[in-house]
Amino acid sequence: MRKISLSLLLLFCFTLFAQEDYPKDAFAPPMDIPIILAGTFGELRSNHFHSGVDIKTQQREGVPVNSIGDGTITRIKVSLWGYGKVLYIAHPNGYTSVYGHLQKFSPSIEAYIKKLQYNKKSFEVEVFPDYGELKVSKGELIAYSGNTGGSAGPHLHFEIRSSISEKPTNPLLYGMDVADATNPILEKLFVYPLTDKSHVNNNYERTQVNFSKQNDGTYLADKVTALGEIGIGFIGFDRLDMAANKNGVYSVELSVNGKTYSLYDFESFSFGETRYINTLVDYEYYGRNRQRIQKSFKSAGNNLSIYKELYNNGKIDINEGLSYTAKLLIKDYAGNKVELNIPVDGVKNLLGNKKEKKTTDNYVIAKKPNNFDLGGAKVYFPTNTFYEDFYIELKKGKDTVTIHNNTVPAHRNFTITFDVSKYSKEVQKQLFIARLDSKLRPNHANTYKRGNEFTTRTRNLGTYTLARDTVAPTIRTKNFKEKQWLNNYKYLSVQIADDLSGVDTYSATLNGEWILMEYEPKRNTLTYNFDDKIADQTQCVLKVTVTDNVGNTNTLTTSFYRK
Repeated sequence: MRKISLSLLLLFCFTLFAQEDYPKDAFAPPMDIPIILAGTFGELRSNHFHSGVDIKTQQREGVPVNSIGDGTITRIKVSLWGYGKVLYIAHPNGYTSVYGHLQKFSPSIEAYIKKLQYNKKSFEVEVFPDYGELKVSKGELIAYSGNTGGSAGPHLHFEIRSSISEKPTNPLLYGMDVADATNPILEKLFVYPLTDKSHVNNNYERTQVNFSKQNDGTYLADKVTALGEIGIGFIGFDRLDMAANKNGVYSVELSVNGKTYSLYDFESFSFGETRYINTLVDYEYYGRNRQRIQKSFKSAGNNLSIYKELYNNGKIDINEGLSYTAKLLIKDYAGNKVELNIPVDGVKNLLGNKKEKKTTDNYVIAKKPNNFDLGGAKVYFPTNTFYEDFYIELKKGKDTVTIHNNTVPAHRNFTITFDVSKYSKEVQKQLFIARLDSKLRPNHANTYKRGNEFTTRTRNLGTYTLARDTVAPTIRTKNFKEKQWLNNYKYLSVQIADDLSGVDTYSATLNGEWILMEYEPKRNTLTYNFDDKIADQTQCVLKVTVTDNVGNTNTLTTSFYRK
């Protein structure tokens, strides 16, 4: 009998356990409409990968959402942002399904969560029901699709996670039927010189390279001359059938002269690593151009687990006098692909036009804590706030300071502390820390006040200032007028807004009794549903109080009639 080497046996075991056998017929679709995607798993988003798929709901809310399998509800959350109204269902086969941005829950679940909201006197709640307390069956109605939370339009955000590790996995792995016969689209190609001695097309910086479609359907890049260590990046997207959305691709492979240098895909990832997306994309380019170049090489600080194969971190060593053919292969989950061949010749640059590195008076060492005094404020960067060392631009000021710009990503929160001792206590109550946008408009940053020091924790570089808010929020009735009869109304609506620091808290009573008003910050509305049956008097008095983030308060008292 032939002996099997230990290394071969270990390789076999690794391959066996690395390939999970996802059940293809265990789950039903979450909705009884054609599954057309507005967003794919692993799609590149701001500071994170998309952890599920976004299912189109025919541009409307209220589409029935069903449980994909037998199970028990393990978590229900209602929040202003994030997933908005969301349900988590644990299934016996070890997976958990997630349904986000819901309009409302099914009647029994709605009654369950509304009781909790009234007990806590809070619209925002989160509950973890006991296992088996809220059982559901495959295909059972659990909710209706909506546009709550951070959603930018009506759709269902749908995930499948491991119940043990909580790692999200691509829902398409479970046999979800999505029509896709469309190839990914390649928009731009970039080649990077990765060391001080590297160059591309007589250039020492990121260089865009043109390409053209060939008769066989593949793409061919213009010839590249280079020397030293280089990397490949691209801008592209996937498009599914019956949808115009620019979705994320599933896998990216770079090979050189037939050898795979890097291969990664979006089968799964962990929430703990999702912010490392900022190392997969060219963040500097994104900060300046709002487009994401996806790197096929692994750069400093990249701790992503999405790589299936990696040689020399995906970086290509180009030697003088030699020729190379790099191939970029981009696929969607259905296997549709775009192939780009990149010819590279090793040629020494004789022009000597190397650009000098831009330096400043301050240098950040990523693996050490860094403190800087900016006059009216101080900034503290903990160890590993950034992925790599860099020269940081700092502008001092009394009430306004600039901490570099949006071309460098921060992985961890850092702190900015302002000295407000020169202001009276009354003025301090109205002050808050704000980040100025590109049009110099102040955006409230969570401000922690302790004595004469105001501090905020953030991951966003940019310009920060002390802003003062002296104006209370506005409150006005939206769908009714004072002393109006509302017999045929299903709900009443109030519009609230704050012009500077933003709404912090709100509360409402009807005839002196607390009522649940759903807050939709995207539309600045509070809504009360008459099904709650608290309006049990003919003349009803509604009182709404709203407080902004520095404590300015306004109260609206109005009345209406109802039988």
